[in-house]
Amino acid sequence: MKLLNTITKEVKKSKFIGYMYKIESNEEIEEILASIKEEHKKARHIPYAYKLTNSAKKTDDKEPKNTAGLPIYNCLERNNLENTLILIVRYFGGTKLGVGLLTRTYANVANELIANK
Repeated sequence: MKLLNTITKEVKKSKFIGYMYKIESNEEIEEILASIKEEHKKARHIPYAYKLTNSAKKTDDKEPKNTAGLPIYNCLERNNLENTLILIVRYFGGTKLGVGLLTRTYANVANELIANK
């Protein structure tokens, strides 16, 4: 596993911290997730998406359905990225963002990670 990029973005007091990794196996994904969850114990959500050669997965991690994992996964697809994991840690800032802004924010963070890798 190799960390390719990380960025932080704030939207209406919610803090989004994006990570992009080059990965080779499901075991690496589990290691990365465990490490990020340990580092960000107070985070409200840690949605992610990944694509390996023979598998893919996305999760909203308790965000509203298809507002987090799907936009992240779509960024991987649009950029034809394989063996890549993008996860975005969210610290809730007290203001609900709504489905549209939430979806756009996750997509924007994923796009910035990819553009600046």
